[in-house]
Amino acid sequence: MFAVREEEGALDIVQDSMLKLAEKYGDRPAEEFPMLFQRILQNTIRDFYRRSKVRSMWTTVLSAFSPNDDDDHDPLETLAADEDQNGPRTPESQLLQAQTLTAIDDEIKKLPTRQREAFLMRYWEDMDVAETAAAMGCSEGSVKTHCSRATHALAAALSARGIKL
Repeated sequence: MFAVREEEGALDIVQDSMLKLAEKYGDRPAEEFPMLFQRILQNTIRDFYRRSKVRSMWTTVLSAFSPNDDDDHDPLETLAADEDQNGPRTPESQLLQAQTLTAIDDEIKKLPTRQREAFLMRYWEDMDVAETAAAMGCSEGSVKTHCSRATHALAAALSARGIKL
């Protein structure tokens, strides 16, 4: 069994699980609710950890490009910062940063449309699987498949360009 250590995250998972139970199984007999809820809760926790793992990977890759105090920073939109955590940046470091961000942007653009949509909605827009599925007009399973394929394709393409994840 998984454990969620952040209270807010845990409460969100329980709330999402309860909503899924009500939406999908509200017509079932009340005796089935505990077993159904347990399974839904386990799956929601697994989704939380999968999403956190992938988001953490991409956050790590892009963290070098964002100021430490700016949570809303989008590294693909703002390439030209004058300083980073080590002080004023050299022209060489600025060039390397710009080249890396351009490579990431190029590889995202090369993804098939559905994979690109799913990836950007899930990891840039921070939408959950259900929201992404509704926006894309497909099943939650399709969203998970598109995101997985996009993540693997991006990792392979960036690795081939010499960008370590």
